[in-house]
Amino acid sequence: MSDPHPGETEAPESATAALFEAARRSDLGLILGTLLLVYLVAALLTFTDGLNSVVGLMRTLTFLGLVYALSALALNLQWGYAGLFNIGVAGFMALGVYTMGIVVRSPDPAFGPPGFGLPLPVGIVAGMLVAAVVGLIAALPALRLKADYLAIVTLGISEIIRLILQSSAFDAFLRETIGAGTGGGRGMGMPRNPVRDLFLVDGQANSPTAFGEVVFGVFGSGGLGISHSVLIDWGYIAVLAGFVVGYFVLLERLGRSPFGRTLKAIREDELVANSLGKNVNLIKIKVFGIGCALMGLAGILWFGSQGNVSPTPQFMPLLTFYVFIAVIIGGSGSNAGAVLGGIVFATVLFEGPRRVGATVRDVIDAETPSSFADAVATLDPTAFLAFATDNIAPLQFVFLGLILVFIMHRRPDGILGDRIETAAAVDLSERPRGGESDE
Repeated sequence: MSDPHPGETEAPESATAALFEAARRSDLGLILGTLLLVYLVAALLTFTDGLNSVVGLMRTLTFLGLVYALSALALNLQWGYAGLFNIGVAGFMALGVYTMGIVVRSPDPAFGPPGFGLPLPVGIVAGMLVAAVVGLIAALPALRLKADYLAIVTLGISEIIRLILQSSAFDAFLRETIGAGTGGGRGMGMPRNPVRDLFLVDGQANSPTAFGEVVFGVFGSGGLGISHSVLIDWGYIAVLAGFVVGYFVLLERLGRSPFGRTLKAIREDELVANSLGKNVNLIKIKVFGIGCALMGLAGILWFGSQGNVSPTPQFMPLLTFYVFIAVIIGGSGSNAGAVLGGIVFATVLFEGPRRVGATVRDVIDAETPSSFADAVATLDPTAFLAFATDNIAPLQFVFLGLILVFIMHRRPDGILGDRIETAAAVDLSERPRGGESDE
């Protein structure tokens, strides 16, 4: 007997697939649209200073947006997927980049803290492994705790890591035992960025490679007038963008796997997941280790490109706070939200007020009041604006607090945190075939 409703069984499946595809396209469109808007504002702020200043500001904003997106994606795996409240992000990032530096740096102490002189890929893998192993060791006792207590423990672990790396006694101990050091409070120089070798022979500014000659000829002094350092930085930004895509694809596939669905079950109700035969403690330890490894890699990609790292102020708890804000803005549990939150936080809330404040201050022709009370007492909006732009750093924390209060009140799920997640492995919306009855 023929099916009286041909094509009805395929319709729900195709409609669901189309819905997911539209959601992905809209996420990508929202991220790219946000970047374009950021670039437009950057151009408006610096267009009077020339193209080099415009492209330089875009470089800074894009770099910060991508590194915060990497960090937010790593945190989203632990907090958004499994509900693990890890406030030790900065510490695990520090472990990754310091381990990489120790493994890769020259063993000659004349060039600073000695290392092992191994290739960079070995250092990157070692940094991820050390961050993961320390995360696993910390997870064994810490994951027996719940919510606030886990947060306190991970915060303490992060501070222990930072203070150990800052200790000159620990640096001396490493030099005596393994022949390598951390530099203590002075920090450690990082290996030369390998992307630089794509443009320059042996990193020498006056010796461009064949690829560098083409790029510098078109966009540099022989073409658009953009400085060579800015162009090299854009090359590294392209590498960072590839890692963001890789993080996103990895976490999306992980989230749609049976392991990812178990993580979501643990997040929603740990007792129910345990009653269904899942080894909750083992799964939490696994995801904690994976997340810490990704944080270590994010630290390498971020601070390993800065030339020098030091425990203070780069790895203070404030860094973890910033990464959490990025995840909150984008929406906990959403990988696209983590990317978008990282970009929005870095460009609009972190770097944006500083750049806008500097531009406004250049326009204002007014004397800056000596205190907030004097700025308010004058009843002159120009004087108050001059005071605000000259003291943008402390006022930025007030601005961040107001933004968080607004988000928690108006959209607690974040920009993309209200997406419905499918917990089942198959589409449950399929209706019974035509001609079949429920009887």
